[in-house]
Amino acid sequence: MKRSEEADTPVLITEAKPSYDEELAHRKRRYMLTMGLRFPCLILAALFYHTWWLAIGFVVLSVPLPWIAVLMANDRPPRKSEEVNRYSHEPGNRLEAAERQTIEGRQD
Repeated sequence: MKRSEEADTPVLITEAKPSYDEELAHRKRRYMLTMGLRFPCLILAALFYHTWWLAIGFVVLSVPLPWIAVLMANDRPPRKSEEVNRYSHEPGNRLEAAERQTIEGRQD
């Protein structure tokens, strides 16, 4: 790359997740691809009707494809795991009792 092209190229500074629109478009493409595989399976089953075991195999393959397509379309990426900062009780971190004066001027 030339120096002027490097200056125009944006720099990725975070690992931000894709936008909702990009994620939805990706899930739609997966759904359409999976459902698109069902039609050729049924066509192949019709073409191979003389070989009954192969035709049945294509029909059996095409039956669960809509269910799989819906599961894949509704699947979202997992949430980012974040480490939670929790309080842990350590006996050595206690404050020492200090002498306190009361209003009357006496010490406890």
